[in-house]
Amino acid sequence: MKKAAILLLVILFAIPAFAQQDESVTTTATEKNVFKINSLSLLLGTGSIFYERKFSDLISGQLGVAYMGVKISDTKFRGYILTPEVRIHPKKNAIDGFYIAPYMRYQNYSLSSGSDKGTLSSVGGGLLVGRQWIKKSGFTMDLFFGGHYSTSSIKSDSETSSFKTDFITGFGVRVGFALGFAF
Repeated sequence: MKKAAILLLVILFAIPAFAQQDESVTTTATEKNVFKINSLSLLLGTGSIFYERKFSDLISGQLGVAYMGVKISDTKFRGYILTPEVRIHPKKNAIDGFYIAPYMRYQNYSLSSGSDKGTLSSVGGGLLVGRQWIKKSGFTMDLFFGGHYSTSSIKSDSETSSFKTDFITGFGVRVGFALGFAF
């Protein structure tokens, strides 16, 4: 599974390098809004959508909303994720181009493992780098990569919980390839 994920990421990063530069890509985006779906998160059992709004040539803001329903080891996770971020476009080409994005993340899940039930809340933040392309038709591709740190708290119905939540707390990686439409 790890090899497949790495291969997919290499392919996704290589696509823009081989893409032909043509007039169908906008150089000065007149669009101010973008609605996207993160295609990579679907592989991990998470449905994630984003809304991005251009505030100036330098700054845009994005809000991500996701729902996760997966089973890891014996622990089932069901819940939502909110991810607001500020995107800084050094070349003053918001929303079409390279960006750096500090972000916050809030996660809230119901947990179950056998007869044990509980809840998990997590707060964290991180930094992304990415590149977004907007075609003249409005079709949008957004490729991003970064890291984050989060802390979490678990409330369990029993005194001894068997929840496996290591992947949520501490340092982690955030990667995505979102497809959408600018308007």
